[in-house]
Amino acid sequence: MPLKVMTLNILMGGEERMPRLLALIARENPDVLVLQECLGWEDGERLSQVAAALNLPATEAHVRLGTARPRPSGRRFHVAVASRLPLRSARAHADAHFIGHCLLECELETGAGPLTLFAAHFDSHHEALRFVEARYLRSLIEPSAFVERAFLLAGDLNSLSRADPYPVDLADRVRRARVDKYGHPPRFDVVDDLEGFGWVDTLRLKPDSPHWVTARREREGEVIGFRTDFVFASPSLARRLAGANVVDVGTASDHHALVATFTDA
Repeated sequence: MPLKVMTLNILMGGEERMPRLLALIARENPDVLVLQECLGWEDGERLSQVAAALNLPATEAHVRLGTARPRPSGRRFHVAVASRLPLRSARAHADAHFIGHCLLECELETGAGPLTLFAAHFDSHHEALRFVEARYLRSLIEPSAFVERAFLLAGDLNSLSRADPYPVDLADRVRRARVDKYGHPPRFDVVDDLEGFGWVDTLRLKPDSPHWVTARREREGEVIGFRTDFVFASPSLARRLAGANVVDVGTASDHHALVATFTDA
């Protein structure tokens, strides 16, 4: 079956923006949805609302919440997955030695063999910490299986790709804006490492439009467009990629959604 995958950082649990988020989710109607910053979702109410927006039963066979480790503030930036494909299993990785928020590993049944999904929200503070997460992810995957089977990595990686068309003066602009999370000058270690392992950036492989910014930020008078949201595919799955695009979510969040669509196996 064709497969539509969408990732979106919903910003601090969605709060009063949930009606807009649910309308967006229903309109886009992805087969696999990955959400980040699901603060306060432990009671299952908002996860059930997401399931209803996709006409899915709110059961473990279709929706899962990856419980994040608490940050120093006590907040837990959970990751959620809703899937039309049955979820055979799910495992949340949240060891503070390796993971900033949560990495939710799911096995999905496609009818043509399993699909492994890593739903991610990498650390927001420093590229060195995110690099540890990227290397931890490597440790979870057998390289030979990665070449042969279908794997997806979707989420807010809080990292930059050198393949995106950033301005030549990006380093000066982030310094003036006092944006420190990417380094000075900005580093690309995480995405370089992922691509070195073999992950394929779907938006760079087959963009459906010229739009690529998922997070536009204004700091200290500087307006800078970043992309920290990604859908990566393993090589065999990337061969089925029909296209990828950024979906403008308006005021529903401070991130735009990223969507990738794959053809039949």
